[in-house]
Amino acid sequence: MVSSSCYVEQVMRRLPSRLLMAPLVLLVALTLPAGAAESLFKKGTLTLLAPGKRVVLEVEVADTPEARARGLMLRRSLPDTAGMLFVFEEEQRWGFWMKNTLIPLSIAFIDRYWKIVDIQDMTVAPNPQEGPFTIYESRAPARYALEVRQGLFRRYNAGIGTRILFRRHD
Repeated sequence: MVSSSCYVEQVMRRLPSRLLMAPLVLLVALTLPAGAAESLFKKGTLTLLAPGKRVVLEVEVADTPEARARGLMLRRSLPDTAGMLFVFEEEQRWGFWMKNTLIPLSIAFIDRYWKIVDIQDMTVAPNPQEGPFTIYESRAPARYALEVRQGLFRRYNAGIGTRILFRRHD
């Protein structure tokens, strides 16, 4: 049996290497070529039930810390019929920034009942690598966030209360 002080000592010895691993994992995710990065994401179909219109989007699903950290960074284009759905373990107020993001985006924050609770337009930073970066924080707790080309929600009159249908392509 290992004594608790021995165990704590072992954990403390391993802690620096574990702390060094987190930035390394993030660095690897950020430096992957675009094709390799896309393999981080699962796929799905998301439908906005906007007033008088169903808007169908093919989305990439960011449901791991690595995928959420990568997001839409370094993409030079995003089709009107595409987006990225961020999935979080818990519902709370989430913040997003546009570091290394080259496309103006709109973001919808979505609650656990698949209803939009907030929409914001996000602009490309003057220097996408260095900032400064605005933090776009949800005004209400959200379990999901959907990034699309800027203006898509406005174009289809999707707003707070708009319902979402989602089907994962596993």
